[in-house]
Amino acid sequence: CAHSKKGAGSCRFVATAWLCPDKKDSAMTLQAERSLPRSAELRRTLGTSELLVSPICLGTMTWGTQNTEAEAHSQLDAAVAAGINFIDTAEMYSVPPNAESYGKTEIIIGHWLKRQSRDRIVLATKIAGAGRSMPWIRGGQLDFSKTSLNAAVDASLRRLQTDTIDLYQLHWPVRNVPMFGGYLFDPAQERESTPIRETLDGLADLVRAGKIRAVGLSNETPWGVMQFARLADAHGLPRVASVQNAYNLLNRTWEQGLAEIAYREKIALLPYSVLGFGLLSGKYLDNPQAPGRVNAFKGFAQRYAKPGVASAVAEYVALARRHGLSPAVMALAFVASRWFVGSTIIGATSLIQFEENIRACQTRLSDEVLQAIEEIYLRQSNPAP
Repeated sequence: CAHSKKGAGSCRFVATAWLCPDKKDSAMTLQAERSLPRSAELRRTLGTSELLVSPICLGTMTWGTQNTEAEAHSQLDAAVAAGINFIDTAEMYSVPPNAESYGKTEIIIGHWLKRQSRDRIVLATKIAGAGRSMPWIRGGQLDFSKTSLNAAVDASLRRLQTDTIDLYQLHWPVRNVPMFGGYLFDPAQERESTPIRETLDGLADLVRAGKIRAVGLSNETPWGVMQFARLADAHGLPRVASVQNAYNLLNRTWEQGLAEIAYREKIALLPYSVLGFGLLSGKYLDNPQAPGRVNAFKGFAQRYAKPGVASAVAEYVALARRHGLSPAVMALAFVASRWFVGSTIIGATSLIQFEENIRACQTRLSDEVLQAIEEIYLRQSNPAP
């Protein structure tokens, strides 16, 4: 960490990241100072990149469908006031993906970003890959070739109204892999895909051009992460700084293979779906017809429609309530406490929910609760991979 080299004694290495108080981002409104812990000011170096990010990242995928532009801007203002500097989006957003919603979220962020001091924000977005039927994106040319990378980056830069994307992520692999609820690899589904070396070459060109600063993966497997790391080292190409994968009490598959890779290769996890589409809040247990994405967009939460999910949710909800915790607070606090997490991605459809999520991420769970979570996990491991 640059701060440690200057003699600052408060920096420490946690989960492939240095933590240090960044004085440039310490200005907070009095309201935010009263309501949120000062730890919101901490910054972590993301993997081996030079990006300094807050421990909490603002997710944005509902903006443009479930949230209006005004609501999105209120969340962005609240995030900055709370010391959050990290924003994650994607060219595909808002969700569910369709031709009308394509690019809406980036446009909404761009309208807000042009009024901000750009160097105070760490902005992440993603390029959509193959394997899903979305002909409205780049005419259906959903590969990771140099041509597609350039076209996608230029379009995102225009929508975001900025010159540089701080973290550019591959939203999912273009090769044949099980994803978004799939869990079995099927060789019969093999298809042509952009070679990883070609993709890294294209990303290196974008870094040299100043259009992106760092590279990340998403929905990636242990084999894929290691191939990106190996080829980057062998050919002097950009190293992966982070991997954005689903991680929550119902899906801890990251810990089986990827956690060791992340530690040894100094790659941070950016966990998404930390509340399991809201299931871990307990609201659907209490009211199966509760408002939310699970009921609003039928079939969108197929990952959580598997046998064993309901019983696992019931156990985690009961555990939280026995200890006087809201189920959402326990679920978020657990994810945020993991050593391999670089920044926890939180999303909300209301400002109240957003502020509650911030506090939850800063909650420390007792050893008794953590032990009980492990006991449930050993009985009901990963029901929603």
